[in-house]
Amino acid sequence: MSRPIFVRLFRMHDFLRGTAWEDADLTPIAGDASARQYARLVQPPAILMTDPSGDTFRFAQIASTLANAGLCPPKIYAHDPDQGLMIISDLGQTDFAQHLTQNPNDEPALYKAATDVLCHLHDKNITVDVPKMTHKAAADMIGLAAEFYANDPTKTAPLCDAMLDALISHVGPSLHLALRDYHAENLIWRPNETGTDRVGLLDFQDACMAPLGYDLMSLIRDARRDVDDTVSKAVTQQFCDHVGRDVTEMSAHLACVGAQRNLRILGIFARLASHGGKPHYLQFIPRVWRYLMQDLSHPALGKLNKTVMAILPPPDAPTLQRLSPK
Repeated sequence: MSRPIFVRLFRMHDFLRGTAWEDADLTPIAGDASARQYARLVQPPAILMTDPSGDTFRFAQIASTLANAGLCPPKIYAHDPDQGLMIISDLGQTDFAQHLTQNPNDEPALYKAATDVLCHLHDKNITVDVPKMTHKAAADMIGLAAEFYANDPTKTAPLCDAMLDALISHVGPSLHLALRDYHAENLIWRPNETGTDRVGLLDFQDACMAPLGYDLMSLIRDARRDVDDTVSKAVTQQFCDHVGRDVTEMSAHLACVGAQRNLRILGIFARLASHGGKPHYLQFIPRVWRYLMQDLSHPALGKLNKTVMAILPPPDAPTLQRLSPK
């Protein structure tokens, strides 16, 4: 066992000492793209979350904000921000993706419930001290697609410039709290609860102030699963009706937000595969590309579409092979 891992395990067990989970077994839970790690505790049920960077303060901040807004993040039972250790409540073991694998006909109901959460969050009009995804910041984020997906850093500036022009032209300047990674694997289905408590919220520590509908596009343009087009249209209509926007007039705004998000994801997944030794992210790239093409087909995004197609290759076999770890 390497020394960093040994030290980490020692700190975890030291953190649990004196709590109700001092003698509990730790069952690892699959994590996300970050370095964070999770383990399920029993008697009573809870989750041990560890972050090697020690950056758990933002999770605690957003969890408190969401709880105060009447939503359902995990409760925090114990927290050592210096060590990046936290014991949080266990919201359940079945996320949306797992439930829908066994119960595909429930997709409309679950996605409506997830959109109810977004409508509720919009109504609260929360302002919190988190990063702001301004048009410039959002445009700069997609430079990863040129650098890591296209493997041509010289194309970063024209790609980001085209994105910035599209955002300025089609996306309103108002910013709203977005949980940012709002998709099926980060939503716990709690059918025995009522209202927004039916949706348990996870992985929100990277929350930011983002354009209207950012989390909606995260939900329906899910990199890890196909969302039925009828369901996507229904919840888009639901959200637009709730926030008082005409869905047709809002379409260019949402397509632009969706394109920005998936261009960034292309870059992130390419970097994770080629530089991070995580080739399993390659399996998601064709879906991300398909969603990107869907949003770039909007007539208002013609200039951005042309630039993207001139710089980024489609995810064909040679491209995915190039992105594979060497």
